[in-house]
Amino acid sequence: MPKKKVYITFLIIFILAFFAANLNYPKYWNRGVDWLNARKNEIEYIKKLSNIPQFPDIPFKLGLDLQGGIHLIYDADLSNIGAKDKAQAMEGLRDVIERRVNLFGVREPLVQVQGERLIVELAGIIEPAEAIKQIGQTPYLEFKEEKDNYQDILEKNRKVMEAKTGQLEDPFKSTPLTGKYLTKAELGFDQTTSQSLVLIQFNDEGAKIFEDLTSRNVGKQLAIYIDGLPISAPVVQEKISGGKAQISGKFTLEEAKKLASNLNAGALPVPIKLVSQQTVGPTLGKISLEQSFRAGLFGFLAVIIFMILFYRLSGILASFALVIYMVLVLTLFKLIPVTLTLAGIGGVILSIGMAIDANVLIFSRMREEFKSGKSFAQGLEEGFNRAWPAIRDGNLTTLIVAAILFSFGTSFIKGFALTLSLGVLISMFSAIFITKTFLKLFLGSRFEKVRWLW
Repeated sequence: MPKKKVYITFLIIFILAFFAANLNYPKYWNRGVDWLNARKNEIEYIKKLSNIPQFPDIPFKLGLDLQGGIHLIYDADLSNIGAKDKAQAMEGLRDVIERRVNLFGVREPLVQVQGERLIVELAGIIEPAEAIKQIGQTPYLEFKEEKDNYQDILEKNRKVMEAKTGQLEDPFKSTPLTGKYLTKAELGFDQTTSQSLVLIQFNDEGAKIFEDLTSRNVGKQLAIYIDGLPISAPVVQEKISGGKAQISGKFTLEEAKKLASNLNAGALPVPIKLVSQQTVGPTLGKISLEQSFRAGLFGFLAVIIFMILFYRLSGILASFALVIYMVLVLTLFKLIPVTLTLAGIGGVILSIGMAIDANVLIFSRMREEFKSGKSFAQGLEEGFNRAWPAIRDGNLTTLIVAAILFSFGTSFIKGFALTLSLGVLISMFSAIFITKTFLKLFLGSRFEKVRWLW
């Protein structure tokens, strides 16, 4: 590569590192820009220029274990769901809870299915009770038809109420029509009484079920239940096609609005029950973050010291490349964005070792070439070319393992796999491109002849 191209490449790397560093920590740049923009009219040669832009202050997204929050486990009631449809019902439940949590502004929620359980992690939540209430408010909508012995049950319930002993029995039985088929809910008003009600629309599958349900229950009551409680039980006058229905239950205007909003956020396809709650305090999360940062810093400094002691000038250049590598990785975590957990930080620290491992292979190969009497330029090219197969294979196997962990692991394992994968990819760029560019700056200089430096 001609020396001019080397300088241009170095300039591009420098500009990239500059922008990445200021995206990571824009405090000093923005403070200087504010000062300069405030005094722009006092400086003749820049007063006609527009204001210098600031870098956006994008925060890192921290996981539950680093900023505190709550870990919830819900059991789903799949007793009325067929074995073939259970997986689909759980996926639908997960999607609904995600929409519900996002609707209330909870940042970076983690909602995942484990068998018939739903795991919900909400980072940064200070009021766990309020968050649990928000999730629990999601209504479970279902339509029920009269049981075969409907009249007998009504008579039995009347006697129980008169005697004030015994247990009431629900005269309605469940049907396949539930909230999982709902596509839209909106506020409406009864044209006769002006009473608030909720208009609902089912998808194509739900419309067909609703049509079959109304056709076989003409002249009978069809009860609408929300969260296990009957809201209304209108009599079916005729078969209803098109998948449209209404929910009336003497709602106030605010109650009808809230019900429509909750249904749009997602009517649960199956009922859920909270079985476990764990809270991570923000203080504990802050301590974990500080300890993780300290561990990463010590590991980073130890690697730099090792490289400088063993590889001298090459080690110094590799250390600069490693600093740029860290800046780029952190910038990538902000821009994607990646939710950082303790496991994720572990993946980053491990990727530092992978990054420096590539440099060790390259420098060791270069030493062998120099000892055989080759020039600096020849040793540089041969060192990189001969080290590349080992670097490629080592990093590729790591990426394959990370992909397997990400595919089959739980939330923390996935975070580790993701940060490790991104770190490995950037480390290959750092070792092969950035370090090599730094070394090429010394081609043709007097330093290349001082062999003890290399």
